[in-house]
Amino acid sequence: MTFFFPAIYHMVIMTAEFLIGTTVNGFLIIVNCYDLFKSRAFPILPTLLMCTGLSRLGLQIMLMTQSFFSVFFPYSYEENIYSSKIMFVWMFFSSIGLWFATCLSVFYCLKISGFTQPWFLWLKFRISKLIFWLLLGSLLASLGTATVCIEVGFPLIEDGYILRNTRLNNSNVKLMRNNNLLLINLTLLLPLTVFVMCTSMLFISLYKHMYRMRSESQRMSNARTEAHINALKTVTSFFCFFVSYFAAFMANMTFRIPYRSHQFFVVKEIMAAYPAGHSVIIILSNSKFKDLFTRMICLQKEG
Repeated sequence: MTFFFPAIYHMVIMTAEFLIGTTVNGFLIIVNCYDLFKSRAFPILPTLLMCTGLSRLGLQIMLMTQSFFSVFFPYSYEENIYSSKIMFVWMFFSSIGLWFATCLSVFYCLKISGFTQPWFLWLKFRISKLIFWLLLGSLLASLGTATVCIEVGFPLIEDGYILRNTRLNNSNVKLMRNNNLLLINLTLLLPLTVFVMCTSMLFISLYKHMYRMRSESQRMSNARTEAHINALKTVTSFFCFFVSYFAAFMANMTFRIPYRSHQFFVVKEIMAAYPAGHSVIIILSNSKFKDLFTRMICLQKEG
């Protein structure tokens, strides 16, 4: 087992992202679980944040496990990365993390945007039922994507890949299945499209609100403007993480990046930044979470 500098550097970055991600997502899970238990109901935002935290924690663990094996056990990684169990878990967490995050963006859009169109008000008044149906649909869509992916995966034997069609050589079969996996994962363009629409609507709502400020009381306008700006900061920052993760994920699913190359490690690092980075922003943009998290960090330092 040989090591080289990019691999060591990659493990340092991945370990830092893993520690940050598990800390902030674990914090979101615990705090929102407590809120749900205390309320004895299912408030929308705590439910959304708990589901998002769970999906990102699973994705973070999966990415860290992959990086660990690719660096320290490269041959084992190559032999097992396409196994049905690994492929299913990997695709499930990759898909459901994006879907749950899209549900969160829909919630922000419906809750904060000031549109008065009948269709928007109809959705806004039914946000509780809508979000729960979206969460259920996200779960089913992710299970479906993961199930289909393992059907076109790479079944392995000790001496290499099994060829279902003996008239095709090994490279052709791998290329066909690579393309099939890539086409399946293009279905994740749907949550990306929904998120872009929600972000655009928030920007339009803020612009209209700023325009109306000229004829309204400054004090009343400031609170609404601050809410818009905070939401836009959260959504905009998440948009950067969302798009970068999606691009890295699709590049990874082409299986064209040389194994253990610099590009291979960079793609993994970009993907790991998404479940950690956006959860940090959620905590910092929420005064309740920020205060609780700060107190927790201070207690740890004192201890």
